[in-house]
Amino acid sequence: MRFLVRDRILGIGDDYWIEDEHGRKAFLVDGKAMRLRDTFELKDTRGEVLIDIRRKMFALRDTMVVERGGEPLATVRRKRLSLLRNHYRVSLADGTELDVSGKILDREFAIEYEGELLAHISRRWLHVRETYGLDVVRDDADPALLIAVTVCVINLAERERDDD
Repeated sequence: MRFLVRDRILGIGDDYWIEDEHGRKAFLVDGKAMRLRDTFELKDTRGEVLIDIRRKMFALRDTMVVERGGEPLATVRRKRLSLLRNHYRVSLADGTELDVSGKILDREFAIEYEGELLAHISRRWLHVRETYGLDVVRDDADPALLIAVTVCVINLAERERDDD
């Protein structure tokens, strides 16, 4: 499955559609303005909230929390002991972990589970300016979760860049 994301609409308060590879609307990322912290909702085409994404306020390092139905699904933060600045760890509620690494700000990175590629995020395949693709490699992967992780790591990387 491949999804297309129009970029730099990721500011807080901005809403944007994620399309499938055929140009059909698949998910809506609803940025919640007027909140103290970064908050997003990932919705389906009917407007139903699939996933809530928010920045954790009181954490030693920037952390984003992903919830489904009010229950914790994942926590996303920059990997602590990494020589690579663009390396993030996703801790799932079931105890498993995903690794995200690559050039986050350039939209060239991968999401992996135990060294196996789950999704590849890239601008290379596309000729449309300010757009990147999210290619879900495994059929059994959860596209909504992978989109939420992508939103989180881009948000964290941009916040870190802006703080420097």
